[in-house]
Amino acid sequence: MEFKALNIADFLQGTVEGDEQVSVNNVSKIEDGKPGTLAFLANPKYERYIYETEASIVLVRQDFKPEEPVKATLIRVEDPYEAFASLLELYEQTKKLKQGIEQPSFIDPSAKVGEEVYFGAFAYLGQNSTLGDNVKVYPQTFIGSGVTIGKNTIIYAGAKIYDGTVIGANCVIHAGAVIGSDGFGFAPKPDGSYRKIPQVGNVILEDDVEIGANTTIDCSTMGSTIIRKGAKLDNLIQIAHNCEVGENTVMAALVGIAGSSKVGKNCMFGGQVGIAGHLNIGDEVKIGAMSGVTNNIKSGRTVLGAPAMDHEQALKTYVVYRRLPQLRSQLIDLQKEVAELKSKLNEQ
Repeated sequence: MEFKALNIADFLQGTVEGDEQVSVNNVSKIEDGKPGTLAFLANPKYERYIYETEASIVLVRQDFKPEEPVKATLIRVEDPYEAFASLLELYEQTKKLKQGIEQPSFIDPSAKVGEEVYFGAFAYLGQNSTLGDNVKVYPQTFIGSGVTIGKNTIIYAGAKIYDGTVIGANCVIHAGAVIGSDGFGFAPKPDGSYRKIPQVGNVILEDDVEIGANTTIDCSTMGSTIIRKGAKLDNLIQIAHNCEVGENTVMAALVGIAGSSKVGKNCMFGGQVGIAGHLNIGDEVKIGAMSGVTNNIKSGRTVLGAPAMDHEQALKTYVVYRRLPQLRSQLIDLQKEVAELKSKLNEQ
């Protein structure tokens, strides 16, 4: 589908500078722009590319002043990055979404299926489960018994949704995610072996949650493991049993949260962050990549390192850490000097 510069500007409430009738049918990076595509310039570091890009249309800020002639048609907007995201959303909505139930697939007779649902081949829907209107379930997905999935939610291929899971509206579950698997609960026995503790709770994902590919969220021992509204979890994340992740919290890949820890709202976790069990992380906490958290963190703090500490203290620590080889050499030299002084004193 093609879009003209004039139509794009109307949608974005922007202004056109150049050919209003030029059309695009795809998007591109400004440095790799091709004819018939739309790009954007948000970071000044990339300004040099706007003078050589082959993209037909480029989104720029209202106050952008080119220093050289620009071949592309410009659309001036308040925020090029946000405008570009809005266009991608519009493009996604215009794509023809699948509908209907493919065969072979299995839907238990007791399950309830809403309108305009897509249910892919080799997918499974268990007893007394419910799919809301416009839910999309891609092939080879398993959805157990007693599962509720809200309207407009998308479950991509190969995801596994265990019994009793509750998923809200407008959620996205990416391929290979496992929602509701058993929590890691084992009691040691006198003979050194372990007895499995039954995990009888469930997982609740509230509205507008996105779960990345191959991420796992364990069911609770009792009660619910909860991912609150608007939270976004990247790929390969582990959320253990009885945890809670607050509203609009975002986590990058390879984050691991141990059992019964609570994370507040609007937090940001870098990649490979580890959170020990039974901790409380406040609201609006930022944790740097590869940090190890072993204590509670109050709201509004930014921490780094393993063990995690306030970022200012962590940066000072890293300065010393980088100088360790030099400090070691200085210490060896001092030890030699002290030994020589002792030797001279003994001779006297």
